[in-house]
Amino acid sequence: MGAPVTVRGLRIVVDKANGGGEQAIVDNLNFTIAPGEVLALIGESGSGKTTTALALMGYARHGCRIAGGSVTIGDTDVLALSEPQQRALRGRTVAYIAQSAAASFNPSRTIMDQVIEPALIHKLLPREQAEVKAVELFRELALPDPDHIGSRYPHQVSGGQLQRLMAAMALISDPDLVILDEPTTALDVTTQIEVLRAFRRVVRERRATAVYVSHDLAVVAQMADHILVLRDGTMREMGATEQIITAPVNDYTQCLLAAARPREREGGQCSAEAGSSQPLLEVKNLSAGYGAVDKQGKPAILILEDINLKLYRGQAIGVIGESGSGKTTLARAIAGLIAPSKGQMLFNGKALPPTLAQRSKDELRKVQIVFQMADTALNPSHSIERILARPLQFYKGLSGAALQKRIAELLDLVKLPSSAAQRLPGGLSGGQKQRVNLARALAAEPDLILCDEVTSALDTVVGAAVLDLIAELRRELGLSYLFISHDLHTVRSVCDEIVVMQHGRKLAQVARADYERGPHHPYYELLARSVPELRRGWLDEQVVVPA
Repeated sequence: MGAPVTVRGLRIVVDKANGGGEQAIVDNLNFTIAPGEVLALIGESGSGKTTTALALMGYARHGCRIAGGSVTIGDTDVLALSEPQQRALRGRTVAYIAQSAAASFNPSRTIMDQVIEPALIHKLLPREQAEVKAVELFRELALPDPDHIGSRYPHQVSGGQLQRLMAAMALISDPDLVILDEPTTALDVTTQIEVLRAFRRVVRERRATAVYVSHDLAVVAQMADHILVLRDGTMREMGATEQIITAPVNDYTQCLLAAARPREREGGQCSAEAGSSQPLLEVKNLSAGYGAVDKQGKPAILILEDINLKLYRGQAIGVIGESGSGKTTLARAIAGLIAPSKGQMLFNGKALPPTLAQRSKDELRKVQIVFQMADTALNPSHSIERILARPLQFYKGLSGAALQKRIAELLDLVKLPSSAAQRLPGGLSGGQKQRVNLARALAAEPDLILCDEVTSALDTVVGAAVLDLIAELRRELGLSYLFISHDLHTVRSVCDEIVVMQHGRKLAQVARADYERGPHHPYYELLARSVPELRRGWLDEQVVVPA
């Protein structure tokens, strides 16, 4: 396994609308990868990372076209192949591991059927031998119960396990080149360690040549031998990983590194000021879940159990925990999107009705939520102007010139140009869409904003800019935040206190003044240790986390 990869003069274009010519989205890219080495493609969203990686398979996404250059894997000139020959190459000579394993697996077929499919399609092995090889890969990737996990369906394994199973599917054909496209972005930090360790071990032991696409420099520092920094489809810098992360030459690389290093954002500190002052939000003995409710009022699936917290006006509290810890369910309960099965919520000392249908317009206005996925939170057929107009009309009764003026003010508040009002969400970047989400919440002039993983889907630079904006709005408007995240560094940078959750229970609450003091709850310490550090060798120092 492992073959040299050479890219020369790669140019990928997109045709402009209405016959307006073409625009280069990857321009004159040159690089080589030695057999058995890992090259990381780094850059913010839209830099051309995934577009470049896909071109190594001779593939361009809809609307794009490979307009020039060459891609050679071993002795094969990929771009000179016919379409049938390129299809034969994919899954055999080149394998691709996508960002979302959940979206890549067929839910109606067993895992084993799907993992061995490349070997059967390319007629590399008979089924029986392919299944034996799959089990060997399951062991190499440290999957639990390797002899039997293949008989399960995708929904019966965790996200981290499914990501490793996708790696087994890619590796079963012994490809010369493996492309890993943001394979841990959707995972929480403790699961990410398991997956990174498994990926790195398999790549090293098999001497695979690999391309690792990511916006996370700390992750790349653990995985890659060399880093290629992309911006606007052009190479800004390329070098050994150690050189790039310790002594970058290019200004843009320096900017990426600065954004990746954790820092504290001042937001108008407010800690539990307040023995005497009344909390803005008080959650008392809150339990909540999903499914049918029994005679005792307990849901079939209990997610939250006996949660208590107080949040004061002007304060930002972070809620951290792994996937499934109940963070988002807590935010949904406070927002009125799910009715608690037990306990109550007080807002400014008054009982907050449990569901949206029971809340008055003013109660709805005071608590707003910003969702994780900006793509799915915005109606793709509505203009930004229409999206922002709706809460202004509903809560404030604005129309005409007053409505237009306020929309312009909101766009300015979240640092978007006024021209964005006439655009559809599809015409905005991920960071711009998240700013629209924030502007929509601000339109109601709320007292409390619930931020649910608002930067987890964004690249490092854009995510840092959104965090800066959140801190600035807090200073200027006196907003309160409940900030949901699995990334302790993110939460520590913007919050006054941190609530730690696991399995639906609150384990601890840590004030900003105590962030660096210990000892804290062991699970807090585990989460703190699990956030990758921007230095070589960090992954080797981590203790093994059980699968």
